[in-house]
Amino acid sequence: MAPSCAWSAAYPSFAADAWLPLSPNPYSDSNDMIYAFVYGTLRQGEANDIVLAAARHGIAAPTLMGTASARGALYDFGAYPALVPDLDGGQVRGDVYRIEPALVPVLDEIEEVYPGRDGLFLRRQIVLEVHTETGVETLACLFYPVAAASVAGRPRIPDGDWVAHRRQRLASVPSA
Repeated sequence: MAPSCAWSAAYPSFAADAWLPLSPNPYSDSNDMIYAFVYGTLRQGEANDIVLAAARHGIAAPTLMGTASARGALYDFGAYPALVPDLDGGQVRGDVYRIEPALVPVLDEIEEVYPGRDGLFLRRQIVLEVHTETGVETLACLFYPVAAASVAGRPRIPDGDWVAHRRQRLASVPSA
């Protein structure tokens, strides 16, 4: 079975933590739409819903292209998840949106990605097979993973789906 994602040739060896930085916003001079893979709080209906984030900043609404899975492991940080890319890992479920370049700095702010400063999340690129209404498209997407060392002691989300995990966690909390 072929993997559902491939790491961009420009960003090899995520499993070995060979992170290659992107410029602060490589899309800032572009008028082209770009794609973003969201797997946690940026998903529809979640705390940082990408469509609502765009609206709050007067940016055109992102267009949902479809669903995708990235190879890796998803970890629970309480209020949000974190993805560690790993070609030998499981499937992490998410959605792919076509976004305006102006939304990238907003996403960076949400994920606390700042030029010249180390943080938990990193802006990177991944190539994914996106399941759209009309078939499957291969798209290069920006996404926000973390380094493997960042998840020490955090519980893994075994099914790779933050939304389902969060809902299950809420359902298991006894009511007062």
